[in-house]
Amino acid sequence: MPPVAAILPIMPYEWIIPDPAPDAPTSELHLWPYRSLTNQGFVTFISITAACISAPLIGLLGTPVLWALLPFLVAAIAAVWWALRHTHKQGETLEQLRLWDDRITLTRHNPKGPPLDWEANPHWIRVTDHMKEGPVPHYLTLQGGPRHVEIGAFLSQEERVTLRGELMDRLAGLRG
Repeated sequence: MPPVAAILPIMPYEWIIPDPAPDAPTSELHLWPYRSLTNQGFVTFISITAACISAPLIGLLGTPVLWALLPFLVAAIAAVWWALRHTHKQGETLEQLRLWDDRITLTRHNPKGPPLDWEANPHWIRVTDHMKEGPVPHYLTLQGGPRHVEIGAFLSQEERVTLRGELMDRLAGLRG
């Protein structure tokens, strides 16, 4: 039988218990987009892509046709490079949910632009799972007062369902 860690999926979020301090939150949640390509994987992928695109040009060495095709080869590799780096930069998004006994804050750190903040009283928070009516299945929102904010928009459907249950448990613990 495989170990339990091999069965459980790795979630792109983690609950943190901060150090006890006078104004420290009781718990904190960090969420980030899943990244399947590491920096080493990026270099390997670009190298293999360049080799595969360049291989048919070996027969054209020493001919003027090579010089006509070379700019297109370089442009294709540059486009793949740019697309992967752009996707990697978007993966630097971080959402931090902090829970205190008397307040809850959600801060979204985007790769570009200032952080987006939201704050509410945890006793009045509603966690809503928009199973079918959201932009994606199981779209999660938090409502505290008149404002709705989404949380974990980059998570998969199953991860949002799991996160909803964990959020409900944490909020129930605060409400006592």
